[in-house]
Amino acid sequence: MENIVLHKAETRGNANHGWLNAYHSFSFASWYNPERIQFGALRVLNDDTIAGGMGFGTHPHDNMEIITIPLEGDLAHKDSMGNTEIIKNGDIQVMSAGTGVQHSEFNPNADQQTKLLQIWLFPNKRNVDPRYQQITLNIADRHNKLAQILSPNADDEGVWIHQDAWFNMGNFDSGVSTEYKIKKEGNGVYAFILKGNVTINGQELNTRDAVGISGTDTLNIQANTDAEFLLMDIPMNY
Repeated sequence: MENIVLHKAETRGNANHGWLNAYHSFSFASWYNPERIQFGALRVLNDDTIAGGMGFGTHPHDNMEIITIPLEGDLAHKDSMGNTEIIKNGDIQVMSAGTGVQHSEFNPNADQQTKLLQIWLFPNKRNVDPRYQQITLNIADRHNKLAQILSPNADDEGVWIHQDAWFNMGNFDSGVSTEYKIKKEGNGVYAFILKGNVTINGQELNTRDAVGISGTDTLNIQANTDAEFLLMDIPMNY
C-alpha cells in the first residue's frame, strides 16, 4: 500500500547563524523533531546558504555516505585524505566516511554566497576505507528528462556510494510529465523540489517542499510550472 509523507518547506528546521542559514528536512544539530529523524536510509537533507568567505571548520565524520550538491557559487573542500578541491553548480561530490574522515568546507568567494544541498545516507557497509569522488555533470542532460547523478554502481552515470540508492535530477518545462520506476523492491523515493510547482502521485509540491513515497513501484511526475527537482530512490529497510 502506498505511503506518503509530506514535508512542506515551512515545516523544516531553520538555524540562521548569520554566516550560515541552514534549513533541515530532518533533525539536525539543535533542531530536533521526533517525527523527522529519517526517511529510510536518508538521515540528513540540509539546504544551506553560506555567506562570502565563511564556512565549516575541520570536523569528523564516520560510517556515513555524504553527498554535496552545489546549487550556486563555489565550495572549497579539504579533507584528511589529501583532497583539496573546489566544487560548483553542476558538480556532485561524495565522501564515504567509513572508518573516519575529517574535512572542512568554505565559500572561497568574499563577494558571493554559496548555496548547496548536503545529504547523508546510512551506508550498507560499515567501516569501509574512506573515499572521495567528485564529477562534473552536464546540466543540459536534465532538460525535460530525469538524469541519474548517483547510484550504487561505479560504472553507472554519476557518482557511486555504498548503498542501494539512485538519485536523479530534472529541469522540466511547464506541462512536461514523466514516469519514474523505483529501482529496487522495498525502496522509497524522497522527492525535493528545488524550484517550481510539481505534482507527484497526486501530491502538489512547491519550491523547497518534499514528499516521501514508499510502498509503490511507480511515480507519476507532472511539472505545473518550470521546475527543478531531485529524486532520491533509497532503501526503506537497510
